[in-house]
Amino acid sequence: APHFSRALAHLDNAMVRELDAVGFESRLRELVRLRASQLNGCSYCVELHSGDALTAGDTPQRINAVAVWRESPLFTARDRAALALTESITRTSETHVPDADWDAAAAVFSTEELGALVALIVTINAWNAVGVSTHAWVG
Repeated sequence: APHFSRALAHLDNAMVRELDAVGFESRLRELVRLRASQLNGCSYCVELHSGDALTAGDTPQRINAVAVWRESPLFTARDRAALALTESITRTSETHVPDADWDAAAAVFSTEELGALVALIVTINAWNAVGVSTHAWVG
């Protein structure tokens, strides 16, 4: 589906422009992508964004702890708010994005940063849907 693939790539580019415009840190971008990909079971994206997180300067300890971020002392308040919102939006059908998760993110992100974060989460979930449904990691 070449038209759809191009459209998704344009969506990704627009999302990156939003993140860049607000100075959203690259390490946190990759942790959000990684956590959504873990939840969605996208092996391809988990591998990709684990490596991208290392390249962005994150530590192996934090990357390994993303799956258990709530129990780990390695994450800041911004990290925690972003990861909680990532989980809520990724599991929208189950969570309906509780006000508490939104409010926690709004407390540590500006309105512009919050908009860019939502764009990031929605976009990685779209990529995960493509990767999982097409078994992108096979062969």
